[in-house]
Amino acid sequence: MNAVIDFLNLIFWNYVLIYGLLAVGVYFTLRLGFLQFRHFPELFRCVIGSGETDKNGITPLQALTVSLASRVGTGNIAGVAVAIYLGGPGAVFWMWMVALVGMATAYSESALAQLYKVHGEGGMYRGGPAYYISRGLGLPWLGAIFAVALIIAFGLVFNSVQSNSIAEAVNGAFGVPKWAVGLATAGLTAAIIFGGIPQVARVAEIVVPFMAGIYLLAAIIVIVMNLPAVPGALWQIVGGALGLTEAAGGVAGSVAAAAMNGIKRGLFSNEAGMGSAPNIAAVATPDPHHPSSQGFVQALGVFIDTILVCSATAVMIILSGVMEPGSGVTGTVLTQNALVHHFGAAGGVFVAVAIFFFAFTSIIGNYAYAENAFSYLGFGSKTGLTVLRVAAVLMVIWGAIQSVATVFNLADASMGLMATINLIAIVALSGTVAKLTRDYLAQRKAGKMPTFHLSQHPDIGRGVDPEIWR
Repeated sequence: MNAVIDFLNLIFWNYVLIYGLLAVGVYFTLRLGFLQFRHFPELFRCVIGSGETDKNGITPLQALTVSLASRVGTGNIAGVAVAIYLGGPGAVFWMWMVALVGMATAYSESALAQLYKVHGEGGMYRGGPAYYISRGLGLPWLGAIFAVALIIAFGLVFNSVQSNSIAEAVNGAFGVPKWAVGLATAGLTAAIIFGGIPQVARVAEIVVPFMAGIYLLAAIIVIVMNLPAVPGALWQIVGGALGLTEAAGGVAGSVAAAAMNGIKRGLFSNEAGMGSAPNIAAVATPDPHHPSSQGFVQALGVFIDTILVCSATAVMIILSGVMEPGSGVTGTVLTQNALVHHFGAAGGVFVAVAIFFFAFTSIIGNYAYAENAFSYLGFGSKTGLTVLRVAAVLMVIWGAIQSVATVFNLADASMGLMATINLIAIVALSGTVAKLTRDYLAQRKAGKMPTFHLSQHPDIGRGVDPEIWR
């Protein structure tokens, strides 16, 4: 089984997805006319909106914070450190490039999720890749495969990995036994996810801006404390990416290593094209009431995750000067050493607390995605969702006390499968994305508040719920 899983991961992550995710990002950037740059203010306009929603959905801000809860995880702390250790500071530049084109991919998949959403059990909006694969492409069986892969990866295994990170961090910083950390984390998780997506959204709306804000504030303080060294740090990032600075020793610093590690870290962190964030984008009541509106919101999520949060970690590491190529000190320990350099012993505690918040919010965000996929498979009843919630809580406990390496490989394979399916689907539906975008921008240009009326677009009506978009 391990051999099969390792082979699938080799194919998915070394060949299909590294190039596929990047190529699709470039494709949508070109096809949509550099939408994410030319209409950047629209990203914020669509998040702010009026703050109103109907009883079947959540607000655009809540959809953004839930997607950020999942996107911003321990990878923003440990993963960035690994990228810099293996690829040098130049890796950060390629993370930026991947995020900038990935914003177009995130826009496209979330606009589609909005267009093809439906009313689920109790009237709540449900949607995501499984739904636009089924309703837009007419392939319900492929949507089911996607849903199962998402539930395995995001609903179960990734939550055990995040729980493991929490247990390691709290145990290392405060000496609390891992089983106790696991039980406490599971209790907090249950208190939130048993309230369903609306409860997850309410918590994320408060916790995510707070945790991201504090982390970015720490980076700003570091920049101010080291202001004379900032131009040199930026030169290390740009020069390292383009081969204009000397390699920092070993493989670190080479152009190829910087590009590969930066691209990988960027893709894994922002999740653009993976098919995860569209599951929560579909639940939102968009404002303006147009599918493209949620596309802009989720494009902003990619920007915040990589351009802001990942960059914060990178800047704190580079300005600390604690990284030693070939030392073996990387991941969370490297980030922790950097914060200790800047803030003393309090820096180490800060990283442990940050890991807790980043990992815990990922757990509840991941659950929200899985709930939508579970509903697609026909298990959206109260009993069905209770089974999913109990399983998610048990995985949190298990992950805190067990090694998760083998199961994590299985989750990687599941995520690789779902991402591959999603990329094929959104490219196949790219004509629909282009029509939605033209309609939205034309209304904005005419000074109107964009509104989508299905009756005016009979060419994209197949599979779209006329009650939602009348």
